[in-house]
Amino acid sequence: MNVLAFILFLGIVGLTLVITYFAAKKTTNTSDFYTAGGGLTGWQNGLAIAGDYMSAASFLGIAGMIALAGFDGFFYSIGFLVAYLVVLYIVAEPLRNLGKYTMADMIAARFNDKKVRGVAALNTIAISIFYMIAQLVGAGGLIKLLLGIDYVYSVLIVGTLMTVYVVFGGMTATSWVQITKAVLLMIGTFIISVMVFAKFDFSIANMFTHMKTATPIGDTFLNPGNKFKDPLDMISLNLALVLGTAGLPHILIRFFTVKDAPTARQSVVYATWIIGFFYIMTIFLGFGAAAFVGYDNIIAANAAGNMAAPLLAQVLGGDFLFAFVSAVAFATILAVVAGLVLSAASAFAHDFYSHIVRRGEATEKEQMVAARLASIGVAVISIILALFAQKMNVAFLVALAFAVAASANLPIILLTIFWRRFNTTGAVTGMLVGLFSSLILVALSPNVWNPEPGMAILVGEAIFPLTNPGIVSIPLGFIAAIIGTLVSSKKEDAKKFDEIVVKANTGLGVSGVSNH
Repeated sequence: MNVLAFILFLGIVGLTLVITYFAAKKTTNTSDFYTAGGGLTGWQNGLAIAGDYMSAASFLGIAGMIALAGFDGFFYSIGFLVAYLVVLYIVAEPLRNLGKYTMADMIAARFNDKKVRGVAALNTIAISIFYMIAQLVGAGGLIKLLLGIDYVYSVLIVGTLMTVYVVFGGMTATSWVQITKAVLLMIGTFIISVMVFAKFDFSIANMFTHMKTATPIGDTFLNPGNKFKDPLDMISLNLALVLGTAGLPHILIRFFTVKDAPTARQSVVYATWIIGFFYIMTIFLGFGAAAFVGYDNIIAANAAGNMAAPLLAQVLGGDFLFAFVSAVAFATILAVVAGLVLSAASAFAHDFYSHIVRRGEATEKEQMVAARLASIGVAVISIILALFAQKMNVAFLVALAFAVAASANLPIILLTIFWRRFNTTGAVTGMLVGLFSSLILVALSPNVWNPEPGMAILVGEAIFPLTNPGIVSIPLGFIAAIIGTLVSSKKEDAKKFDEIVVKANTGLGVSGVSNH
């Protein structure tokens, strides 16, 4: 066991628990629990969004993917960053103006129908769990590498901690854990990047020249095609990454934590700069790991390459930097899973329990109890599923969650805002087809099926050839929503659409922060 790492782990856990303790005192009602009372400023929410977004997939998964596959690994960095343009220009402002606590609130602002809210809640829970599996896999591998604790117990530790943050501290605790983690992650990544760049005499040309001979794949390391042999698969991945962020529930609920739409837009701008700088530095993490840790050592520590960044820190800065970077990665995972648990819990308690089961008559206390019980339930399900996904790369697992979000949520968000004829039947059809088509295609893909034992969950030939379903499931989500609307006998409410357009673009009639 690395004693220094263990001490730093305890320090970060202690800091986050102190944040939770003080946040719990401020969490007295559902508004505090779901949205921190809408009291975050633009820069605070921007940092929290960055903290939510720069997940184990970004730090551990992308570094490992670039180290093992070269240029193809950088597709993830590009896709994750470009996605924020979609969020900034299309989603952030209308979402804040139309919603209250969850994405389903936004859709229900136009379609006041229980079926719409129920299916939207189902999507949120499914996507959150999918995304959370990736974080727990990263956490399990990290703690096993550092402290020698078995993978199963590692996952249980993280699962327990994330549940504590949400159950007791709600959105306030989650936000400040994310802000703290974003600052620590940027510091750690910057230190490693400078050290790697120094090894190449601060010359980009030297770095690229060296990488041509640094790995077993030779000069093809700098060319696309090492991982994604099929161009369709590469396009499918990038479609999912670029469009998926605008449908991720744990990112969308962050726009309800500010007082108004301009502040929501401002927070996206802050987040984009922070995230952009971070993803540029993933090049140095990946190249450095490939050059100084070595392909075989990365594979030996974790077959999917998830431990490349901590191993690079150890090579460059010894045990202290290794311990610091690993502890930061651990904080990264804690912050993201807390946000995921919160988004799933709020979908269950606010959308399903309060509006469908109790028909909008649940008291504040009942909603709080339901949200906390839902947090525990979501954590348990995610932990169980993560135990079966140990050998998968976390960046890849997250890309699948993006595909589900882009297929099931994004079409409905866009059509709700921009299509006058869109109706309840189209919304329900689009969400269900987007969700189940993406999940079924993943289940039939090479991620689950592989002829070689140990390479995937099941042994056999995959029916669906692509590793990411986005290129098929995203159009299916849009087509199903459009066809469902056109064949439905339900008439669109033109007056309601006009009201939605005005409110989405101007914020007129939106409640202020005090009763948001």
